[in-house]
Amino acid sequence: MKLIVCRPHCAACCIAPSITSPIPGMPDGKPAGVPCVQLDQDLNCKIFGQPERPSCCSGLQANEEMCGQDRIYALQWLEQLEKVTQPATSHRT
Repeated sequence: MKLIVCRPHCAACCIAPSITSPIPGMPDGKPAGVPCVQLDQDLNCKIFGQPERPSCCSGLQANEEMCGQDRIYALQWLEQLEKVTQPATSHRT
């Protein structure tokens, strides 16, 4: 899997996945599909490279499989990953 540089104005990884750790401005993290409050108007992370940035964000590395050829692909790929990695819910009666 080849690492790539993030494409400008994408922010799929800051929108599609849920984040359970605190983010400045979002102390309870963020639900899937909700843009992070740390995105600016150009869809750049305002805390990139800062210690306040959650480790899950720092650990996510852009690659061809995840990012594909365009932003729509990346959003759909990450949405699907979010769905398949959700904990199973038990149905007790």
